[in-house]
Amino acid sequence: MTLKAVLFDFNGVIINDEVIHQQLIEEILIGENLRPSADEYRDVCLGRSDRACLRELLKLRGRLVKESYLTELVKRKSESYQRQLATLDKLPIYPGLEDLIFKIRVARLPMGIVTGATREEVELVLSSAKLAQNFTVMVTGEDVTISKPEPDGYLLAVERLNQKYPELRAQASECLVIEDTFAGIEAAKRAGMSVVGVANTYPFHMLQRQANWTVDYLHELELDRVQQLYQQKLPQQTRRLG
Repeated sequence: MTLKAVLFDFNGVIINDEVIHQQLIEEILIGENLRPSADEYRDVCLGRSDRACLRELLKLRGRLVKESYLTELVKRKSESYQRQLATLDKLPIYPGLEDLIFKIRVARLPMGIVTGATREEVELVLSSAKLAQNFTVMVTGEDVTISKPEPDGYLLAVERLNQKYPELRAQASECLVIEDTFAGIEAAKRAGMSVVGVANTYPFHMLQRQANWTVDYLHELELDRVQQLYQQKLPQQTRRLG
């Protein structure tokens, strides 16, 4: 088996923006005359799309709303997110990301993004950070009807990789995923992929119980070692990858 592609989550892996998302979700709940909860946000929303997050938060408060109403809430939040990013002097891109991207480019592996964020949000960040040219495949919240931890987004990413690179003939098991949340890790593993958990959102010791490999920081990911393990057909649980 050969490693053929690397798929990144977006929020919590590429950009450190979870505080912004939590604030905006809380503002929406307050606008609905509902009380937000920080603990509930972590339990319900981390790693999931805004639509899935809001649907569940409203349901927990006895509100069952139409999909069209959820669409409006997601749109409103996305617009607020983009306005807030525009006020920042520098985007909070995670340290080590560019070094890791360089390693992957040297290895001639295509890269993609699989996220519940909106396409506008992802494109804004990648363009502003001058990273867009590195990611040739993107699956966003508009592309799948169901959020992580369901595997649909990752499976669609493999389809798109093979459409863009017909000679690649990638299987899900030949793709490496970089994730930061339990929902994201579960989605990738249910798609048949091996996962590196990066301890940006949860502590290392919690991620290592879920991911195949775990790192504290992106720059610790030893791509050469990962490729060797794929060639040995031995993606397996290890405590540290760096």
